[in-house]
Amino acid sequence: MVPRIPYSTQYIDDADIAAVVEVLRHPVITGGPWIDRFESAIARYVGARYAVAVSSGTAALHIAALAAGVGPGRVAITSCNTFVASANAARYAGADSHFSDIEPLTLNMSPAELEKECRRLGKVNLIVPVHFAGLACDMPAIQTIAQEYGAKIVEDAAHALGGRYPDDGGRIGNCRFSDMTVFSFHPVKAITTGEGGLVTTNDERLYRKLLRLRSHGINKLDDPLIDLKEARTGDEPNVWYYEMQELGFNYRMTDIQAGLGLSQFAKLERFLERKRTLAVRYDALWRDHRLVRPAQTQGRELNAHHLYVVRIDFRRAPITRTRLIRSLKELGIGTQVHYIPASYHPYYRALGFEKGRFPAAEAYYRETLSLPLYYGLSDENQRYVVESVSGLLE
Repeated sequence: MVPRIPYSTQYIDDADIAAVVEVLRHPVITGGPWIDRFESAIARYVGARYAVAVSSGTAALHIAALAAGVGPGRVAITSCNTFVASANAARYAGADSHFSDIEPLTLNMSPAELEKECRRLGKVNLIVPVHFAGLACDMPAIQTIAQEYGAKIVEDAAHALGGRYPDDGGRIGNCRFSDMTVFSFHPVKAITTGEGGLVTTNDERLYRKLLRLRSHGINKLDDPLIDLKEARTGDEPNVWYYEMQELGFNYRMTDIQAGLGLSQFAKLERFLERKRTLAVRYDALWRDHRLVRPAQTQGRELNAHHLYVVRIDFRRAPITRTRLIRSLKELGIGTQVHYIPASYHPYYRALGFEKGRFPAAEAYYRETLSLPLYYGLSDENQRYVVESVSGLLE
């Protein structure tokens, strides 16, 4: 019987199911207490003052860009090696999105290339470093560049919940090096809420704006009211009264999602440790292969290990990447490519981004393959993956 080994998948147990049932039995299933509990748990874990949960990681990127003041006439830069949402968020806000090349060893935004891009553009208002596969970017260097240009920083940590910075071991998301950090809770991420995202920050002003933006732009907490005549009847406040003070969105997370997230969060360290073990084991299994090399081996003790990525020398291989992926699928093994350079997509090509602009990201793209990595992957199935890839490449 052919096994089913996806490149990644969620792990749901009876405790998760019971947590969702508990929420469903509560009279309030959206805008209720589980949202606050989930936000507080994540904020405490990463070491940030505030957290705002939303409906997806993309929604989190969008409102973070808006809270950072991105809009028409503004410029944002993100990594070329990322999912398109990292660049799209600035476009949603009416700004221009640009890309920076990566470091070949970390696969993260290269500070040297970022500096070149900032100098070429002459200005930058927002920098979005992407902690690719769960490995932290060189945030001190990126922060220095941002300060030189007066740019805000939003860390895209969709891959990186549980990861740590190398300088002091602080958790990604504490916003020591940035204005805001964004997480995703899609089913293949570190923990899942089905779909969902979250923004952390240490800035109260940004926190209040994020709260308004996720819920139609309506005043929150003790935001001052604008139309005081409508807000009061004589000396008494009108208890029903609220104000839409800016253009916001319906990006709220439900308590059902937050309840699942809290249950998943209780298992996060177990998830991280198992994936770290599998990644180190992959490194050893690939050590002497003539065509395959692990793409991101440094910082295993700090990496959140969202992905396990190898680079394959397809110029010397007897099989194309397309045929390799198809053959592995026939053997029950799912793989993926992370990522097509964002600048390659027709939308961004139409904006003037030509192939050849980002050589390190493009060279990586020609060789990359993401192998199965998830909490429930057994040692036996991991060895089957390695033996199957090796067999097809020989």
